[in-house]
Amino acid sequence: MLEDHALNCEILVAGGGMAGCCCAIAAARLGASVVLCQDRSVLGGNASSEIRMHIVGANGTGVFDRGAEFETEAREGGIIEELRLENSVRNSQRSASMFDLILFEKCKAEPNLRLLLNTSVTAVTLNGDRIEQAIAERQSTEDRFTINAQIFIDCTGDGRLAAEAGALFMEGREGKQEFHESLAPETADNRRLGSTILMQARRHDRPMPFVAPEWARKFEQRDLKLRLYATPGEEQPTHEYGYWWAEWGGTLDTIKQNEEIRDELLAVVMGIWDHVKNGPPGTLDGADPFKAAHWALDWFGFLPGKRESRRFIGQHILTEQDLLMSRDFPDAIAFGGWSLDLHPPEGIDAPDLEPCTQHPVPALYNVPLSACVSKNRKNLMFAGRNISATHVAFSSTRVMATCAVIGQGVGTAAAFAVKQDLLPAELAENASVMSQVQQRLLRDDAFLVGIVNLDAQDFARSATITASSELADFAAMNVVSGQTRSVHGAAGAPEGRAIPGGHRWMSDPVDGLSAMLQLEWETPIEPCEIQLIFDTGLHRHLTLSQHDGYTSKMQWGQAQPETVCDYRVEVLDGELWIPLVEVMGNYQRRRVHAVDANSAVSVLRVVVTATNGVDQARICEVRVY
Repeated sequence: MLEDHALNCEILVAGGGMAGCCCAIAAARLGASVVLCQDRSVLGGNASSEIRMHIVGANGTGVFDRGAEFETEAREGGIIEELRLENSVRNSQRSASMFDLILFEKCKAEPNLRLLLNTSVTAVTLNGDRIEQAIAERQSTEDRFTINAQIFIDCTGDGRLAAEAGALFMEGREGKQEFHESLAPETADNRRLGSTILMQARRHDRPMPFVAPEWARKFEQRDLKLRLYATPGEEQPTHEYGYWWAEWGGTLDTIKQNEEIRDELLAVVMGIWDHVKNGPPGTLDGADPFKAAHWALDWFGFLPGKRESRRFIGQHILTEQDLLMSRDFPDAIAFGGWSLDLHPPEGIDAPDLEPCTQHPVPALYNVPLSACVSKNRKNLMFAGRNISATHVAFSSTRVMATCAVIGQGVGTAAAFAVKQDLLPAELAENASVMSQVQQRLLRDDAFLVGIVNLDAQDFARSATITASSELADFAAMNVVSGQTRSVHGAAGAPEGRAIPGGHRWMSDPVDGLSAMLQLEWETPIEPCEIQLIFDTGLHRHLTLSQHDGYTSKMQWGQAQPETVCDYRVEVLDGELWIPLVEVMGNYQRRRVHAVDANSAVSVLRVVVTATNGVDQARICEVRVY
């Protein structure tokens, strides 16, 4: 018998994948009271230990990469960067469960966030075109929660909360003429991207036989000619981790038939491993064509990694053209850059079709808030793979790092709506509030294409800034350039919104460390907060992966070498430098320090005494409040 409980909050976030975690953390950090419901026992969704897909985003992987130091630094910032950096330092062993723990810790650390694991939203109560409350059930403890909130945010992927609320949604593929998309099929259908069950294997010091279950599928060489037998690349061939292309279920209902999809995917995984271990049909006894004799399965999922189901209709529907043209949205809250990555719905049952066709987008693009607010439910928002987009546009926005920054953008916007007593439906058209939301996102180390720091409360913008040394194009004044990365290079921001420049101070390595950056004001100020943004190598990949080849492209298991490690912040009192902050062992990109100078100050400096690898100090931004 379920026991009933009433909970009150300002924002309910349903779904604890990367979008939901970043959304809930962002809103809670801005002072909103948040409840986060996750229907599984761990957070992370497709990145969790239950599925183990690595988090990819705007900097790309697969058939294209977008990244060049000081030119195209496309890796996402903000909360997802904080998580990636934490994971790299604390999880050098690349444990999927350790990432579960880091996500759990980050959510539990927020005093304004209440986390409900193993808790599913099952119903809502409506009042006209608004949601009044949601019903969530936790069967493991026989509890039912009635959650009252001002704003409801669906980050569940499948869109359970929004569907219960009667929000309009789309499924399948739109026809070419509906949105004038060149990559859409000629006629609309109800097909979608399929799902995958991933696996991991481990090499042993002796032969490890494998006997496939009777129900495992049988694969011949021709069945895998464009997959396992494809030209070796980042994802193949490999035994330790795979296989994203073992995709199935796109011709079915990926919600209602998910159990059937799981069963068939298990048969697919067992069949592929049988093919790898024991050779294609007709292989001579004792032959080892894939050199897999010493390898054995270590883990495989029982939860399909789902790519696509419902997509909700918002105030704006993102299209192929929006992404390819990098449309300039006035209500931008996040950015993306993954390719238009279309898969055959038949998946592995389409051996003559490439497992994916990636159409790189020419430049980084912004995602608007209006694609994350329901068209017909005024206090309903969404973030993640269920945002308002056509099937073609969704094929880019669906990847988890993009979902994460959308989540941070939506959570930030929701917190502003609560503070200013506005409905989400009123935000996108309110230029003043949208500017505040965007400026807050920049302050929190999010990136928005073509939008720069204009925060009038930031004292650093009015300071005279000098340094003990500096390099050409990386002058001290760059720390107030308004942008914290370079995106003017190939496949970076579009022309006209790229804002060329180094966008960081770099000391001269000839002078060694320590190095000093100094801010001086004609009129003394009373600082309460110092914020620093450090270089963390945003041109490189950095994400937890079980794939050795992909991980080899990263600086994993360590702090990023560009990042300042040891530093202090001091103010000048007469002839004495008074320390306000001293940090040892930093590895994060964004550091915020509450300070008490006791009196007004005219001169402040940051002294860098060590980095995590490079022989110079690098600071992308200084803010003073």
